[in-house]
Amino acid sequence: VPLQACGGGLVQAGGSLRLSCAASGPTFSDYHMGWFRQAPGKERAFVAGIHRSCMTYFADSVKGRFTISRDNAKNTVYLQMNSLKPEDTAVYYCAAKRAVGITVVQTLAFADKYDYWGQGTLVTVSS
Repeated sequence: VPLQACGGGLVQAGGSLRLSCAASGPTFSDYHMGWFRQAPGKERAFVAGIHRSCMTYFADSVKGRFTISRDNAKNTVYLQMNSLKPEDTAVYYCAAKRAVGITVVQTLAFADKYDYWGQGTLVTVSS
Protein backbone atom coordinates (compact mmCIF):
# COMPACT_ATOMS: atom_id res chain seq x y z
CA VAL A 1 0.00 0.00 0.00
CA PRO A 2 1.76 3.18 -1.15
CA LEU A 3 2.16 5.77 1.61
CA GLN A 4 2.53 9.53 1.22
CA ALA A 5 3.60 11.54 4.24
CA CYS A 6 3.39 15.29 4.50
CA GLY A 7 3.16 18.10 7.02
CA GLY A 8 6.78 18.55 7.97
CA GLY A 9 8.43 21.92 8.20
CA LEU A 10 10.32 24.36 10.37
CA VAL A 11 8.89 25.24 13.77
CA GLN A 12 10.20 26.92 16.89
CA ALA A 13 10.69 25.00 20.09
CA GLY A 14 7.42 24.74 21.96
CA GLY A 15 5.41 24.82 18.76
CA SER A 16 3.22 22.21 17.10
CA LEU A 17 2.99 20.36 13.82
CA ARG A 18 0.63 17.74 12.48
CA LEU A 19 1.94 15.13 10.11
CA SER A 20 -0.35 13.22 7.80
CA CYS A 21 0.20 9.98 5.97
CA ALA A 22 -2.22 8.98 3.26
CA ALA A 23 -2.43 5.41 2.03
CA SER A 24 -3.65 4.23 -1.33
CA GLY A 25 -5.97 1.27 -1.71
CA PRO A 26 -9.20 0.06 -0.17
CA THR A 27 -7.77 -1.96 2.71
CA PHE A 28 -6.31 0.72 4.99
CA SER A 29 -8.35 -0.54 7.94
CA ASP A 30 -6.56 -3.89 7.62
CA TYR A 31 -3.25 -2.29 8.55
CA HIS A 32 -1.64 -1.22 11.77
CA MET A 33 0.22 2.06 11.31
CA GLY A 34 3.33 3.58 12.80
CA TRP A 35 5.53 6.64 12.78
CA PHE A 36 9.31 6.48 13.01
CA ARG A 37 11.97 9.14 12.79
CA GLN A 38 15.61 9.37 11.86
CA ALA A 39 17.76 12.20 13.10
CA PRO A 40 21.05 13.06 11.37
CA GLY A 41 23.69 10.50 12.22
CA LYS A 42 21.28 8.31 14.16
CA GLU A 43 19.35 5.15 13.50
CA ARG A 44 15.67 5.13 12.71
CA ALA A 45 13.65 5.19 15.92
CA PHE A 46 10.07 4.40 16.83
CA VAL A 47 7.80 7.33 17.65
CA ALA A 48 4.22 6.08 17.81
CA GLY A 49 1.99 3.26 16.63
CA ILE A 50 -1.73 2.73 16.23
CA HIS A 51 -3.33 -0.66 16.04
CA ARG A 52 -6.22 -1.25 13.65
CA SER A 53 -8.37 -1.30 16.80
CA CYS A 54 -7.09 2.24 17.53
CA MET A 55 -5.02 1.21 20.53
CA THR A 56 -1.93 3.41 20.62
CA TYR A 57 1.65 3.09 21.79
CA PHE A 58 4.32 5.76 22.16
CA ALA A 59 8.03 6.04 22.64
CA ASP A 60 8.86 7.36 26.10
CA SER A 61 10.49 10.42 24.56
CA VAL A 62 7.21 11.66 23.09
CA LYS A 63 4.62 10.50 25.63
CA GLY A 64 2.37 13.34 26.69
CA ARG A 65 3.45 15.51 23.76
CA PHE A 66 2.51 13.51 20.66
CA THR A 67 -0.72 11.81 19.72
CA ILE A 68 -1.44 9.42 16.88
CA SER A 69 -4.82 8.91 15.27
CA ARG A 70 -6.29 7.39 12.16
CA ASP A 71 -9.23 8.10 9.90
CA ASN A 72 -10.09 4.94 8.02
CA ALA A 73 -12.61 6.77 5.85
CA LYS A 74 -9.78 8.97 4.57
CA ASN A 75 -7.11 6.25 4.57
CA THR A 76 -4.97 8.56 6.66
CA VAL A 77 -2.95 8.38 9.85
CA TYR A 78 -1.95 11.52 11.73
CA LEU A 79 0.79 12.43 14.15
CA GLN A 80 0.02 15.51 16.21
CA MET A 81 3.21 16.87 17.72
CA ASN A 82 3.00 19.43 20.49
CA SER A 83 5.62 21.05 22.73
CA LEU A 84 8.25 20.31 20.14
CA LYS A 85 11.88 20.25 21.16
CA PRO A 86 15.05 20.65 19.08
CA GLU A 87 15.77 16.97 19.69
CA ASP A 88 12.58 16.13 17.78
CA THR A 89 14.31 17.30 14.61
CA ALA A 90 14.36 14.38 12.18
CA VAL A 91 12.92 12.92 9.04
CA TYR A 92 9.62 11.32 10.00
CA TYR A 93 8.43 8.19 8.25
CA CYS A 94 5.06 6.52 8.32
CA ALA A 95 4.78 2.76 7.95
CA ALA A 96 2.06 0.17 7.53
CA LYS A 97 1.93 -3.33 8.91
CA ARG A 98 -0.57 -5.80 7.52
CA ALA A 99 -2.86 -7.05 10.28
CA VAL A 100 -2.42 -10.80 10.37
CA GLY A 101 -3.42 -12.79 13.40
CA ILE A 102 -3.06 -11.19 16.82
CA THR A 103 -0.76 -8.18 17.11
CA VAL A 104 0.19 -6.82 20.50
CA VAL A 105 0.36 -3.05 20.23
CA GLN A 106 3.87 -2.93 21.69
CA THR A 107 5.20 -4.84 18.69
CA LEU A 108 4.44 -1.81 16.55
CA ALA A 109 7.66 -0.34 17.93
CA PHE A 110 9.77 -2.67 15.81
CA ALA A 111 10.57 -1.37 12.33
CA ASP A 112 11.15 -4.82 10.89
CA LYS A 113 7.49 -5.70 11.53
CA TYR A 114 6.26 -3.26 8.90
CA ASP A 115 5.49 -4.09 5.28
CA TYR A 116 5.36 -0.64 3.68
CA TRP A 117 7.11 2.68 4.25
CA GLY A 118 6.46 6.23 3.14
CA GLN A 119 9.12 8.55 1.76
CA GLY A 120 9.62 10.67 4.86
CA THR A 121 8.94 14.28 5.75
CA LEU A 122 11.45 16.57 7.43
CA VAL A 123 10.66 18.22 10.75
CA THR A 124 13.08 20.87 11.98
CA VAL A 125 12.66 22.38 15.43
CA SER A 126 14.68 25.50 16.11
CA SER A 127 15.75 26.53 19.59
